[in-house]
Amino acid sequence: MMHRIQYLLAFTFLLSAFGLKAASILIPMDEAQKDHLKSYGIAFWVLKNGEEVDWLLNYRGGSFVTKYDPKTENECKVRGVSYEVLADDKVSQIIAQINDPSVNMDVVKLQTAPRMAVYSPKTGVKPADDAVILVLKYAEIPFDLVYDEEVLRGDLNKYDWLHLHHEDFTGQYSKESRGRYAEKFQEIKASQEATAKKFGYSKVSKMKLAVAQNICSFCAGGGFLLAMCSGADSFDIALAAQNTDIVDEQYDGDPPDPQAQSKLDFSRTLAFQNFTVVTGSYPSGRSGGRFSNIDVSNTRHIAQEDDFFTLFDFSAKWDVIPSMLTQNHERVIKGFMGLATAFDERKIKSTVTIMGELKSANEARYIHGEYGKGQWTFYGGHDPENYQYNPNEPPTDLSLHPNSPGYRLILNNVLFPAAKKKKLKT
Repeated sequence: MMHRIQYLLAFTFLLSAFGLKAASILIPMDEAQKDHLKSYGIAFWVLKNGEEVDWLLNYRGGSFVTKYDPKTENECKVRGVSYEVLADDKVSQIIAQINDPSVNMDVVKLQTAPRMAVYSPKTGVKPADDAVILVLKYAEIPFDLVYDEEVLRGDLNKYDWLHLHHEDFTGQYSKESRGRYAEKFQEIKASQEATAKKFGYSKVSKMKLAVAQNICSFCAGGGFLLAMCSGADSFDIALAAQNTDIVDEQYDGDPPDPQAQSKLDFSRTLAFQNFTVVTGSYPSGRSGGRFSNIDVSNTRHIAQEDDFFTLFDFSAKWDVIPSMLTQNHERVIKGFMGLATAFDERKIKSTVTIMGELKSANEARYIHGEYGKGQWTFYGGHDPENYQYNPNEPPTDLSLHPNSPGYRLILNNVLFPAAKKKKLKT
């Protein structure tokens, strides 16, 4: 018996001596990572299975650590995610390094997988072309599709996180009603008018306003909101125009209020103020299907090879929220266009945090703010790996872009609601 105990003690000593006492799995998020996007899916998978994940802000690109489990290790192997098995002493060294007051790092504990929803039509457009849907599917993060009916029925209380598909919340169908868009326009118009009638609204614009207001209530109650492309600027425009009519008769049967501009209420918006709306059905010149002068798509003169935006470096120990949302292995992100490409910084409220900008053009690409108990993020552009999206193109194949820094910003928002609430210091 004594010989057996001595053998076990000796074996345990050898395991410890050679660093084989596996305590944690580190998922690096620097250049050593083979698939950054699927790494977020692993973190979400761990949370879904009832375990916690430590998000190491600014440590090797914002790496993840979780306790060692053979199932987690196998999941990393199956999904092609790079990982390292660490002993207790190595984890302690990393945490000590991060906690050093002189370094810009911090640890955020992720505790519960958020319940995910994407606001997107189920017919009439191809929701698979939406960047958020693409990356959620690629990362194997589960979500539900919701649209106007679900929002108006109050179903958002089932979720913690909501993404807004590139929608037009003003009820103008993105002003795409001519040429190749004519048939699609008529189809979508008929469908949305039927839904508006079903819920007792005389116009689609009034129904969309009610949807936007319900989403605001979701956010105010503690929900997390991510909007991209026209889902961002048209959302605020609809809220500002709730006491007037900015919609042309081609879309709702009567002309816009000639005094609409003076009746805009910017106190209702999340991010933008002092903007001018475009009320025509299809304005002439370069303005195209523009909603307002929030978006600078039609006035910017930037060649594709010069189109980049820079992420701000926030203090991980003091500005925890923007630090989480900007975790990346690159700080300069290539630009990409959309119905709303970039936001005029002069139209952004002073309470909003700008997280990514092209300073030389006074345009913001990635912004964040609080609303009630909740948080929201607006991200300009349609697809981070397709510079100028064309609806006739096939969806982006993310297996060709597993290390996309532009898509990482989306996934930062996906994990953000899982963080243990931490009192802000600024």
